[in-house]
Amino acid sequence: MLIKDMREPHEILDEVKDEESFLLFVKSLIADREPHEGKSKDEVSFTEDWANNSISGFLEAAVAWAEDSDFGIHQDSELRTNKWKQFAVFLYCGKIYE
Repeated sequence: MLIKDMREPHEILDEVKDEESFLLFVKSLIADREPHEGKSKDEVSFTEDWANNSISGFLEAAVAWAEDSDFGIHQDSELRTNKWKQFAVFLYCGKIYE
């Protein structure tokens, strides 16, 4: 997968507004995750940006964020109308939320 925009996921997040920008964000998230794949939990810590190292942990964290923040509405009112960004934030929170 060739990614033209090599910015970090958090740098792209605020620009998500449609399918194209959402997929750019997801590609950036994949590229950010790839160096951590296959490493044990001891080798990958939160200090390396990924709080959740399994798919179940990732999804549990994303759901916890969604439940705790009313799917982000309490943090960013734009998420009420920008569902592309809302889902991008959901995925990003799978990465960082504990």
